[in-house]
Amino acid sequence: MNTILFKYLILNFFKVTLNSILIFVSLGVILNLFEEIEFFKNLNLSFTLPLILTLSYVPTLILELLPFIIFLSSMFYFLRLRSSKDLLSMKVFGFSNLKIILILSFFSFFLGLVVLFAVNPITSTLVKYYETEKAKYSIDLDHLISINKNGVWIKEINAGGYKIINAEKLNNKSLEKVSVYIFDNNHKLIRRIESESARVDTKPWQMKNVYLYDFIEDYNIFLENYGFEIGKTLDEINSMYKNLNTISFLDLVLNYSALNKKGYSKALLVEKINKFISLPFFLFLMVVLSAIFTIGSLKNKQNFYYILVSIFVCVAVYFFKDVSIALGQTEKISLTLSVWVPLIAISLFCLIGVIQINEK
Repeated sequence: MNTILFKYLILNFFKVTLNSILIFVSLGVILNLFEEIEFFKNLNLSFTLPLILTLSYVPTLILELLPFIIFLSSMFYFLRLRSSKDLLSMKVFGFSNLKIILILSFFSFFLGLVVLFAVNPITSTLVKYYETEKAKYSIDLDHLISINKNGVWIKEINAGGYKIINAEKLNNKSLEKVSVYIFDNNHKLIRRIESESARVDTKPWQMKNVYLYDFIEDYNIFLENYGFEIGKTLDEINSMYKNLNTISFLDLVLNYSALNKKGYSKALLVEKINKFISLPFFLFLMVVLSAIFTIGSLKNKQNFYYILVSIFVCVAVYFFKDVSIALGQTEKISLTLSVWVPLIAISLFCLIGVIQINEK
């Protein structure tokens, strides 16, 4: 009987969670599709491309909202257990409140592990495809910056032609081993610049140990210092390094040193890894938190009350997470601690709540 009840709990909770995810996916597709259609409205393209890009982006959005989806799913599931009297029936067969909560919480923890190792590699690939494809149609083509296994790539278009810059990596405020190719409007290479390094926090960029090859006037010279005119700033380049959604959890762990050498900030890499690791624990706590507000109370309340509680808790947790991360990014506390502080606070609250639930 215990095995049957265990399967009943898990299966029905999974169905509720899956339905909640599908609802959020539908909302995400509808909202993001309007944004993509607006982006492509002046281009002679079919409806297919905005739809494909939307379907590529939404899974990453769902992954970020997963803790709150689990919380809402748990709230709904616990309320259904109470209203159908299933909760009382389970207690007759020896399933205490605490046991039910732990079963569903550990299932959510396991779900978080599946997301990290099976789902996240797919979502990171999809968001990488999304950014690459959308960049091809960007009207603001002079702001194209890409980072891949071959280093940093920058393209800037101006009235006289365009420039393509490749660098091995970004080290603090400098690009290292820089190659610049300058083309005219007819795609003819007119100049090439090779530099040992380039300071990119100033305009113009300050290059050192520069070899300049001019193919129009047919000469080449060596310069110890050279001011290279370009519109890109350090902030623009750094913004690409901050977008770690294109890198999966497994890639972050297995290629940590390579990513750091490529120019990704060590602090940001550590923060992202800790966010991934904390996900299963976050899902675990969201189930416990929802139980405190539902089966933790013996009084039957109107559904409106639970809706308000759900909204308030989601907003409060989200705000708390953002504040904590902001403290970490401003170096008030360590970035690693900033990821775990909200979970520690929620854990303490849940511990008190579970003790009270178990006594009922």
